Amino acid sequence: MRRSISALLAGLMLGSALLSACAPASTATPEVVKETVPVQQTVVVTQVVQPTEAPTAIPGSIQINGAGATFPLPLYTEWTYAYQYVDPAVAINYQGIGSGGGKKAIIDGTVDFAGSDSLVSDDEYTQGGDLPMYPAVAGAVVVIYNISGLEATDPALILDRQTLVDIYNAKITTWNDPAIAALNPDLKDKLPNEPITVVHRSDGSGTTEIFTKGLTSFSPDWTAGGASSIEWPVDKAGNGVGGKGNPGVAAAVQNTPNSLGYVELDYALANKIAYTQLVNKAGTTVTANGDSLLAAMNDFSDTFTDKLTNTIVDAPGTDSWPIAGYTYYVLHTTSMTDCAKAEKLLQYIQWTLTDTAAAKKAADLGYAVLPDAVREQVIAKLSEVTCNGAPVLK
Repeated sequence: MRRSISALLAGLMLGSALLSACAPASTATPEVVKETVPVQQTVVVTQVVQPTEAPTAIPGSIQINGAGATFPLPLYTEWTYAYQYVDPAVAINYQGIGSGGGKKAIIDGTVDFAGSDSLVSDDEYTQGGDLPMYPAVAGAVVVIYNISGLEATDPALILDRQTLVDIYNAKITTWNDPAIAALNPDLKDKLPNEPITVVHRSDGSGTTEIFTKGLTSFSPDWTAGGASSIEWPVDKAGNGVGGKGNPGVAAAVQNTPNSLGYVELDYALANKIAYTQLVNKAGTTVTANGDSLLAAMNDFSDTFTDKLTNTIVDAPGTDSWPIAGYTYYVLHTTSMTDCAKAEKLLQYIQWTLTDTAAAKKAADLGYAVLPDAVREQVIAKLSEVTCNGAPVLK
């Protein structure tokens, strides 16, 4: 009975959190960029991000700290806020510092769990000892743009896979390039003869890993690799701009006319930044949303590794979004010694995977919850987590 009441309260609070004046400030809205970004100059845009406030909990509550990917930060902020009403005996705090920072923190033992969109490397597995990854949700990476002269009522810009590669390779450098114009006949007369400022992440980033793995799959012309940090051809060409975190990239695009960049879908939605449609591998023009993400997950539903990792970019399905990826929980699975904290952590993760109100919040923010077949694999793997040699989940 107590669990039912708690679940009901969680659902109510998830809905009311958006309206409540007491709700934590959204980390999705970027703050002011510290410097003006001129066109045709490679700079790094820095972003001041306020720390996520730990939710208020009862005295003596168990404190659980996590850090890592900014990709799921808006969702994790909502989830940790709501969970204090499910279990007031635990306070969960998650800091968006990037996937690379999160993985380092869990390896160094400075956090209880990490968030990462970037896969744990063999070296990191060796350093961490016992760090399997657990898919949480899937998200879309979208291409945002700010083109002078385009109005909110204009159709969304359309790009295809090769054109996107050519832009990030600095082969297409102006907005009225014939390749872009051919894909956008309704915008042909509005595309300016202006240089494209190309924005990318300046920090080690799982969002970058998803994006560049997509570019690698899209065309053999992309030779810079698919990783969390790369050397960008546009930087060498002089029209690249770096932004720290998804908020930094979003801020750079918003503050730079005739620019283009990539962020997680939620940042585009939260900041009301236009984002492109993409022509996928099947030749279909698709929009990033829950349906196109689910289609991508289903295309690769039977290709998980034994570490529960998967790459879901450039899916072959007709309705699939081509730049998609899982965001993962990363935690120690055999070396935790604080068993009370371990139990609270796993109960929280299990709640995020199974609670209907938690799933609705994910969908509302533009993420896609795991299909049943994937969720069952994750929960089965969580049941293997031990503390002092004993299973954590009873």
